[in-house]
This record gives sequence, structure tokens and C-alpha cells, in this order.
Amino acid sequence: MDNLWTAFGLTLFAGMATGIGSIIAFTAKRTNYRFLSISAGFSAGVMLYVSFVEIFYKGFDALSEAFGEQLGSWVNTGAFFGGILLIAVIDNLIPSIENPHEPFSETETAPLNNPDAEFPDLMKVTRGGVDIVEKNHIHHIKHDHLLRLGIFTALAITIHNFPEGLATFLSALKDPKLAIPIALAIALHNIPEGISVSVPIFYATGNRKKALTYSFLSGLAEPVGALIAYIALRIIFIGESGEIPSQVMGILFSGVAGIMVYISLDQLLPTSRAYGKGHDSLLGLMAGMIVMALSLLLLQQ
Repeated sequence: MDNLWTAFGLTLFAGMATGIGSIIAFTAKRTNYRFLSISAGFSAGVMLYVSFVEIFYKGFDALSEAFGEQLGSWVNTGAFFGGILLIAVIDNLIPSIENPHEPFSETETAPLNNPDAEFPDLMKVTRGGVDIVEKNHIHHIKHDHLLRLGIFTALAITIHNFPEGLATFLSALKDPKLAIPIALAIALHNIPEGISVSVPIFYATGNRKKALTYSFLSGLAEPVGALIAYIALRIIFIGESGEIPSQVMGILFSGVAGIMVYISLDQLLPTSRAYGKGHDSLLGLMAGMIVMALSLLLLQQ
């Protein structure tokens, strides 16, 4: 447990990136969607590579030590797909209309940072709930619908961020050097999510401060998830030695690998494709894999 505060710090850093996304939405005159595309692909590359090359095998090593190689292989594989199943269930509990990974266009986000910008077709932005949009004045908006959309988006991101926080925290607890690129990948992933929270909250309330607050709060789920995981580990598994049993750590690592693979394939790559053009997604993906591979090689020295 020597790395406890480092683990919490990295998890907090990754979670707060939702607020960074919101700040970008309110301050940048022009959102760099190509950057968002490449960064989402980069995050996917980091997560996929480290999951299959490092974390999955860390789980196997721990479980082989506890159960033997043959049974350990079965438990490791089961925990990996169990992690995928867990995050898939969480994902399917969120209504698709409030899915936080649908990007808003530059026209739709323009009024956030430019008071003189003409409001877009909010029927499209908010998926319904607007009668008339005239110049810069919004008439007859069903504010409850817009606020509900924003709150559900924040809630969806909060739920998604619990297992992401667990992934960062456990990685840092075991090896802080390994966790740094993972935390960076998750932070990059959280930037467009912050934008997804800010847009409907701003259109519902006209309050930039409130939109920023909701965005930051949704990111806090990652350190909160880490805190809950740590308390559970302390109460249930950690004995007088102060160490987590190898079989528990192995199952957690394999489950985290599954969670990260699911996030990469279901969220990051589709988001990257939605924001980008041409081969932006592939460039980001390969860059993420190369950076993660070089990091692991340098850590061995």
C-alpha cells in the first residue's frame, strides 16, 4: 500500500479531465475536433495494448501463483470476460438517448463560448423539446427536458467513470509507472465527455457556471470509485500483512483488462471516428500503442 496516495492522485487527475473538456467548450473559439479524434484513438491504443500485453498477464501471474497454471488460466480468462460483462451491463442500463459518446458539432457548441453566435437548431442538439429558435433568443424551450438530458448525460458519465477509476487506481497501486500512461489515456477520453455534459446543461439553464460544475462533478466519480474500492479491499480482503491476496489482485487485474478493452471498442474508437476524418482514428490508435509499448520497454531497463 506504499503507492496509495499516488494511486489516488492519478485517479483524481484522470477524472478531472471532464472539467477540462467543459472549460475548452466555454473558452475555445474553435474546437479542434481532429485533436479530439486522434486523442480518443490514442487512448484506445494505450488501453488495448496495455490490457492485452501487460495487465492481463499480471492477472495470470497472480492467479497462477494462487491456483496453479491450469486453473489460474481458467480463472484469469473468466475474470477478463467478467469485466467485459460488468461494464456492458452498466452501459446497457443507460438509455441510448442519453448516451454521452455522441459528439456535438461545432455549430451546436458555438454559443457556449460566443454570446453573439446564432443558436443552432436545438431540436437536433437536444433531441427534441424546442418549439421556436429565433436569432439568439430561445423561445418556448422545455427546460425540464434539456436539464434532464444534461443530468442524465452527467449521470451516465458518472456510472462509466466508476470502473475507469478502479482501473487507474489498481494499476497505480501495483505499479505507478504503469498507471501514468493509463491515467493519461483515460484523461484524454474524458475531455469530450465534459463537452457532452456542458452543452445540454447550458442550453437548459443559460448558466455557464452550472454547466462547468456538473461537468466537474461527473469526473469526481473516478476518485470516488477508487475510494470505494480501497475501502472494500481494506474491509474484506486485506489482513494483518497489509497486502491484498494474490488471487484477489489477479481477478481484479484481469477484470480491469476486460473493462478497458470494452471501453476502447465500445466508446473510444466510435467517438474517434465520429470526431475525425480519414485515418485520424487509426493514426491515434497506432500512436497510442507505440507510446505504450515504448513505455513498457523503458520501464524494464
